[in-house]
Amino acid sequence: MEDDWLSVPYALEGKRVFVAGQTGMVGSAVVRRLMPENVYVFLVPRRYLDLRDQAAVERWMSKNKPEIVILAAARVGGILDNSQRPADYLYENLSISTNFIHAAYQAGVKRLLYLGSSCIYPREAAVPIREEALLSGPLEPTNEGYALAKIAGVKMCEFYRRQYGCDFISAMPCNLYGPGDHYDQTRSHVIPALMMKAHEAKRTGQPLKVWGSGRALREFLYVDDLADALVFLLKHYNGAGPVNVGSGADITIAELAKKIADCVGCDAGIEFDASGPEGVARKVMDSSRIFSAGWVPRTSLENGLRHAYADYLLRKKGGCAPDQGADDLAA
Repeated sequence: MEDDWLSVPYALEGKRVFVAGQTGMVGSAVVRRLMPENVYVFLVPRRYLDLRDQAAVERWMSKNKPEIVILAAARVGGILDNSQRPADYLYENLSISTNFIHAAYQAGVKRLLYLGSSCIYPREAAVPIREEALLSGPLEPTNEGYALAKIAGVKMCEFYRRQYGCDFISAMPCNLYGPGDHYDQTRSHVIPALMMKAHEAKRTGQPLKVWGSGRALREFLYVDDLADALVFLLKHYNGAGPVNVGSGADITIAELAKKIADCVGCDAGIEFDASGPEGVARKVMDSSRIFSAGWVPRTSLENGLRHAYADYLLRKKGGCAPDQGADDLAA
């Protein structure tokens, strides 16, 4: 709705900001994006604050009193790990959401931005998926635990706004990729998983093997574009409902695999394993609300993949921090 958008932008300059999950892919991109905004960002080593620990979170929030919180922390993983460990995904993500949202209310946080996921939408939602589709049907079984925890976080922001007047908002990103991604054959999302496989196929000359038929359609957003969108929402959005943040375009997994193979320089061919997990046939979100408000992504898939592969190669050579997937569970 039009009145969900601030007529006068919220001023970030000089504010104290805490980015939960700041060493993960999303959190580190948000920290990078905040630097030009002249804010003070709390940098908290993960060993000092486990966001699953309610008492620790409440103590830290009470002592440091950030004015803005961006809740980017989560246990994240691909379709296989989600389907094999639903209890872990539900418990850990629910703990992070409830601990931090309630602690933010107690500490008087002025503005909180919670990151959900496109996984919160029903399996059979009409595409492109609008924000109103939330809770309108059954979820995709392979990531139901993760989705339920994220839905709880979205609704907490809505209810704390309604009951306590908290300025808490939420954003729903589509599938993300980019520097700092999680590279593991069992836990990775589709782009890092395919990138690893393509790199290995290039080395061995064996075909790039892809789960599923290759016909499934997915939407992808470069992580630094998401970070820019989140800063935009902090400045301009003030509504109770979630806002979709996507690229506005989808691509088949087969086409994606070909683009990744080209990016990596792998010409060994592609084989599809139809017995592998594939998920819903098509998932692309309707991001018209944020587009019409003035934000659009700037990074093409081809350029984003090049940046992501360069980061992957650097990390394989030990040029930056090791695999950061688990850091999403801590500060």
